[in-house]
Amino acid sequence: MSESCDVAIVGGGVVGSAIAYFLLGQTSFKGRVAVIEKDSTYADAATSRSVGGVRQQFSTPENIAMSSFGAAFIKGIANYLTVDGEAPAVPFTEWGYLFLASESGLDILTSNHATQTGLGADIALLTRDQLGARFPWLNVSDLAAGSFGQTNEGWTDPYGLLQAFKRKARSLGAVYLNDEAVAIERAGGRIAAVQLAKAGRLACGNLVDSAGFHSHRIAAMAGIELPVRPRKRCVFVFDCKTPIERAPLTIDPTGVYFRPEGASFICGVAPPDEHDPDCLDFDVDYSLFEETIWPTLAERVPAFEAIKLARAWVGHYDYNTVDQNAILGRHPEIANFFFACGLSGHGLQQSPAVGRATAEMIAYGAYRTIDLTRFGFERFGTGRPIIELNVV
Repeated sequence: MSESCDVAIVGGGVVGSAIAYFLLGQTSFKGRVAVIEKDSTYADAATSRSVGGVRQQFSTPENIAMSSFGAAFIKGIANYLTVDGEAPAVPFTEWGYLFLASESGLDILTSNHATQTGLGADIALLTRDQLGARFPWLNVSDLAAGSFGQTNEGWTDPYGLLQAFKRKARSLGAVYLNDEAVAIERAGGRIAAVQLAKAGRLACGNLVDSAGFHSHRIAAMAGIELPVRPRKRCVFVFDCKTPIERAPLTIDPTGVYFRPEGASFICGVAPPDEHDPDCLDFDVDYSLFEETIWPTLAERVPAFEAIKLARAWVGHYDYNTVDQNAILGRHPEIANFFFACGLSGHGLQQSPAVGRATAEMIAYGAYRTIDLTRFGFERFGTGRPIIELNVV
């Protein structure tokens, strides 16, 4: 490609690739788009190591709206990402999310349910007896209620969605550079260029930071302190001889979650804050499974008392340390620097909405569909965090 572009997107995972697609395929933008991705195999990318969940069960209206669009997009993906008559094979297992609550968590569950259903989400609030009847494999003795996503919730294939966005974006003219951003050149209140490790200087009209758990490093190159850090999340795969039919992605009151994965199950839990440092390694913490997850699973699902751990992997959240919500939109002082990061584990399901919103902001200077103004960088300077209560 030439040594300049109209939009340089740093980070070509599912969010960056979604931005490229929406910019070139769903707006009036006609410029040149370069997507800079240092790991063309995506072997260590957060997208590839995601559990692929899609839900509307959030406490924040914008998150509900973004993930609702994400579900609709994935279910109708052939209408958007077909290339040369070939529709992407991206499945959506629509078996729902099931949030469980004890008596102490009932008020929050009920309040969240009212917010979700008020925005059109198909979420059923179930009593303890209803939970036991609907999910007979579940131990409900200590539960007060549960909320179950009856439609538009479940999980998809993260790598398949990423590749579908990338293939479509390339077909529309996006150029993917297997390279690494090592410096950013500022000229007053604008970004003039990004320096690449292999290709050298790339002048750009706009720069998007969608570098996931590396996004704070990209921002720092432009002199921006971004409250996003890499946080490690372990995912464990186990087998259970007792069949459990159509289990939803289930979140225990402790935060431990599990869902089916083929004939097996996957599970995990966020470590306590004091044991959740900034981290870039891929070392599995098996003590998390042995000391926290397995005992919780065995208590919640009696059939899980006899399970066999098969394997495990590590992925990373681009964790917003202030309020665990996305950071989106234009920098208030650097007019052509855009954020699309800090999604804190929600990036896959919100990638269609973030891609569309970022494209709108670049092409039109404003949001035209979902108003995501509250997720702007400005909230950190004004002390207006957006606290999301349902972080898994």
